[in-house]
Amino acid sequence: MTSKEIILGLCLLSLVLSMILMVIIRYISRVLVWILTILVILGSLGGTGVLWWLYAKQRRSPKETVTPEQLQIAEDNLRALLIYAISATVFTVILFLIMLVMRKRVALTIALFHVAGKVFIHLPLLVFQPFWTFFALVLFWVYWIMTLLFLGTTGSPVQNEQGFVEFKISGPLQYMWWYHVVGLIWISEFILACQQMTVAGAVVTYYFTRDKRNLPFTPILASVNRLIRYHLGTVAKGSFIITLVKIPRMILMYIHSQLKGKENACARCVLKSCICCLWCLEKCLNYLNQNAYTATAINSTNFCTSAKDAFVILVENALRVATINTVGDFMLFLGKVLIVCSTGLAGIMLLNYQQDYTVWVLPLIIVCLFAFLVAHCFLSIYEMVVDVLFLCFAIDTKYNDGSPGREFYMDKVLMEFVENSRKAMKEAGKGGVADARELKPMVGKKRKG
Repeated sequence: MTSKEIILGLCLLSLVLSMILMVIIRYISRVLVWILTILVILGSLGGTGVLWWLYAKQRRSPKETVTPEQLQIAEDNLRALLIYAISATVFTVILFLIMLVMRKRVALTIALFHVAGKVFIHLPLLVFQPFWTFFALVLFWVYWIMTLLFLGTTGSPVQNEQGFVEFKISGPLQYMWWYHVVGLIWISEFILACQQMTVAGAVVTYYFTRDKRNLPFTPILASVNRLIRYHLGTVAKGSFIITLVKIPRMILMYIHSQLKGKENACARCVLKSCICCLWCLEKCLNYLNQNAYTATAINSTNFCTSAKDAFVILVENALRVATINTVGDFMLFLGKVLIVCSTGLAGIMLLNYQQDYTVWVLPLIIVCLFAFLVAHCFLSIYEMVVDVLFLCFAIDTKYNDGSPGREFYMDKVLMEFVENSRKAMKEAGKGGVADARELKPMVGKKRKG
């Protein structure tokens, strides 16, 4: 309580830093992406070199003056260093080959980040979308807790041995809490999916409007209107699929926590493997659902058709998707770390001068957690916009080639990327086939501008 003014000020600082970072990413995305790529490669090479150097040094060290126990320990350490060095070498080679294959595709990530910055200029209310989503989630959670309290007092009151009154629930009502838990997960996922559909609809409207001065007065409200009128079933189905995966994972996690220290090694390994597989499946389905919502916003198709179309385009453009997700997500993660570190540093400088505070670590932890949440809310929207732009770019290059009557909808930055790719393919003797035609987007009706 004594540091509430400082905590509030630092939270506002994290908010300002998040907004500034979104602007900075747009203007220096090219430099930032290549710097991070080079640092990753140099870090892998340096780590591998250090491990081999330590292995060589340990191997040349004299062994005549050591005891048998020390000799055994030294041999174990030498063997471990060799395994680490070989593993690091394999990892570095694979990383270098991946970077070599995807180096030409990094340019698309840079262009998409640049265009995403322009989207936020034309649609500034996208920045506040996480706040509305959080507000809706809070309202639902309050309603869920109130309903849970009502369920807990629906039974017959019985006085126990300690003199307290307990409510004994019998019949079908005793199973209602399972239904209530499923509703908690499903509706929470439904609200988050509504946010994804709203963002996708607004960005699709922006992308496929040639003259940006003719954008609707409120593209986000128009996207919400389309969501409510046409796509609530799509969102409900997608969120229910996530629920079907999340509930078994939570049950397995509960079983694992209850059996901790009691199960044998084999059972523990099986449980952890199942939990890990379900977690990976949940993440993949989340990403696929997000792209399915974008396909729905573009083609106005149902969930299953949109999911199939999105899956086809993601598979056929796997290298581009991998580049956008690895490079882009890594950039945004470093941005979150940067905001947390900057806010934490400011907090240390401010709280350290308050001599009346005995312990100021707790306020600093609160500030850092809030800073990470704020940065995550802002930059996750940025990441979502980039993913939507990629699918829009794919559908654009499928049905248009830049010729009269088939002009691109894309931004000039993306047009430059396509033209540069075509020139590079011509110089390589490919007969002028555009690099953009590697993109094989979903089959659907052509969207009219």
